[in-house]
Amino acid sequence: MHLQASARSGQAAEPAGRRQSWRRLLPPAASTWWLAIAAALFSLAQLVFVVPGLGLGWDETVYLSQVSAHAPAAYFDPARARGIPLLVAPIAAVTSSATAVHVYLAVLSGVGLFLALLVWRPLRPAWLLALAALIFGGLWVTEYYAPQAMPDLWVGLAAVAAVGFFLRAAAPGSHRGALAGLAACVGFAALVRPGDAVFLAAGLGVAIVAAKQWRQWPLLIATAAGLVAGSAEWVAEAYARFGGPLTRLREASREQSGFGLHLGLWDELRAVNGPTLCRPCLVGWRAPELSLWWLALPALVALGLWAARRSGRLESSLLAAVCAFAMAFQYLFLIGYAAPRFLLPAYALLVIPVADGIGWLLTSFAPQSRQTVTVLVGLALALQLIAQHLVLDHEVRGTAVFHDDYGKIAVDLRTLGLRPPCVIKGEQFIPIAFYAGCASASSPVHAGRAAVLEYSGTPPPGYARHWREYPLPGTHLLKLVAYLPPALAGHRVG
Repeated sequence: MHLQASARSGQAAEPAGRRQSWRRLLPPAASTWWLAIAAALFSLAQLVFVVPGLGLGWDETVYLSQVSAHAPAAYFDPARARGIPLLVAPIAAVTSSATAVHVYLAVLSGVGLFLALLVWRPLRPAWLLALAALIFGGLWVTEYYAPQAMPDLWVGLAAVAAVGFFLRAAAPGSHRGALAGLAACVGFAALVRPGDAVFLAAGLGVAIVAAKQWRQWPLLIATAAGLVAGSAEWVAEAYARFGGPLTRLREASREQSGFGLHLGLWDELRAVNGPTLCRPCLVGWRAPELSLWWLALPALVALGLWAARRSGRLESSLLAAVCAFAMAFQYLFLIGYAAPRFLLPAYALLVIPVADGIGWLLTSFAPQSRQTVTVLVGLALALQLIAQHLVLDHEVRGTAVFHDDYGKIAVDLRTLGLRPPCVIKGEQFIPIAFYAGCASASSPVHAGRAAVLEYSGTPPPGYARHWREYPLPGTHLLKLVAYLPPALAGHRVG
């Protein structure tokens, strides 16, 4: 009997021992390694699911052409800022390869996510920040745009870090480094997209005025200094190219179909699962069942604020939510079209209160119920990640085909004898010109090494009516024809 009992106790102890050994292999809950792992998985997901086969889009080629020797700089319209060209300059100076650019940004965005949330380390447990990184990084729109040369993600990461530095700088006994970090992050956001930085600074300014403990001149000065310093290049360029900031704003407004009061909530909801640009937003609501997270987001934020209040973190969670609303305001109420990426800065900030709420669900129930709640929360998160991946896969496949057409058209034009130095005008002219190494013309082009691109069946502009028409075969979506001037027509290569 004694031997049998000993054997049974040994069998029971063995699994427990194995469990303890597995736990020893994992970092402790307070370890920053959890955040590092979540950020690394974010980069890995991009490299596996987004980067392969993805070419360069219209906006990317505009930004890259400003710092690349591959093609002349495309027209830089008044709504853009120089932050993204500076961000991609190290890789664009070496290569124009889409894969190289996207790998570079995929790795850099993972580092950026880690650093932005690391600022919050004195304010939140490491595992909770890792959860926030998982939620934000798991959104299809985050994974889709992170490896692309686009501004929205980088504004979001700067906003998260800025709010974290603001809270640390406001704390008693804070170090001056937190004020410098606040100014630097607001400045970076302004360098990338000044308009978004204005709304971020407005959210922080409201907090300074409304909360007694935040009525500190250093906070206001650091926020204002960052905004002014980051916007300085945009203002200087406004005087140099557009006649001043107000003129530049008017031209940007005209290009964006005008700024004013528009109820864009419905447009953003219809575009939450694509298309990537909804202008005018007349499409139907794609896959409503995959949009439940968006509809549930206000409730999740409210739960997070309630949980943060119970744990003594209400101020920090509320500030993140206020700044998120400030940055989303212009896209929800001031423009007449939608794009899922516009709300990335708001999502980046809202994952703080959302993670607070989910963290409360995982830790606040009685031990006998905690395991069940953990399983249910884990299942909900897994379903969300799967649903987001379905949308991501759909968008990546469609975009890859579209970008592949750019490369094929550039090859066709080269075969027709169009080689640098050259100029291209017409449909999709900016990305195709970049692929071909040509300049992109916004005004009429003349004889020489030039091409005008039109959709099949569409007549060319008047100045090209005597140019020869060439079909551009082999494309999947872009059914274009090229019109070449007489001096170039007939110089077919190969």
